[in-house]
Amino acid sequence: MNILHSKKDMKSERRRSECGSMQTDHPAAQRNHATVPAMPKLMPYGSPVHFPSPETASAEGLLAVGGDLSTDRLLEAYRCGIFPWYGTGQPILWWSPDPRMVLFPDQLKISRSLRKTLRHSGFRVTLDNAFRQVIEGCAEPRRGQPGTWITAEMQDAYCDLHAAGHAHSVETWIGRDLVGGLYGVALGGAFFGESMFSRTTDASKVALVHLVRQLEAWGYRLIDCQVTSAHLSSLGAEEIPRSTFLSLLGHALGLPGQSGSWAFEISPGWQI
Repeated sequence: MNILHSKKDMKSERRRSECGSMQTDHPAAQRNHATVPAMPKLMPYGSPVHFPSPETASAEGLLAVGGDLSTDRLLEAYRCGIFPWYGTGQPILWWSPDPRMVLFPDQLKISRSLRKTLRHSGFRVTLDNAFRQVIEGCAEPRRGQPGTWITAEMQDAYCDLHAAGHAHSVETWIGRDLVGGLYGVALGGAFFGESMFSRTTDASKVALVHLVRQLEAWGYRLIDCQVTSAHLSSLGAEEIPRSTFLSLLGHALGLPGQSGSWAFEISPGWQI
């Protein structure tokens, strides 16, 4: 993929040095059942915002344990290709899996049935209109799962990120009812997808397709999907080595991105 370069790439290179070397179906299938290997880096609550190199993560991708979910720490984690993933009763677990699931915006696959849904479903899709409702929807227990990894602490932390203009939501509506959506974090030309939910068929897919098309129009280069799934693979996401992901991320962080609250700017007929 052709990555644009700018003077901001120099900032990305400095950022990579702070995170350690970033040059060159996650085994823990459920976030709330992640296991802790023997020697992850321990980070006391309120400790300085610094992460070890992602290359030092365990085979399962676990890098560090502890710390907090402050806005500064979360942003530093995403810049370094790291994300939090833990369940109720666990300490905060920080991950950087290898391989990494990503979706390049220009590689989005829209099936014939989904294209028909986009044309005729009656869905209305918005950006940043109901962030708290979306994250609460994503936190609802799924079939066959005993709980959720999106704890109350996690919800509050990402709402703080949203208030700071770094986290964004996509909402799918039927009338006044929120029927699906997703949320994630945006830095530079990268979007880090966190979770999605549906209360009716294809509602989350519709949200994702709208987001991807808008990100492509804005010049975003990379959508981090974190964990491999057949659902995302069907939409064009693919696994790449962590080293490749970190290199692409470093370049994407040098792009300007979109700040503040988001709204759709794509034309009405883009999806047909």
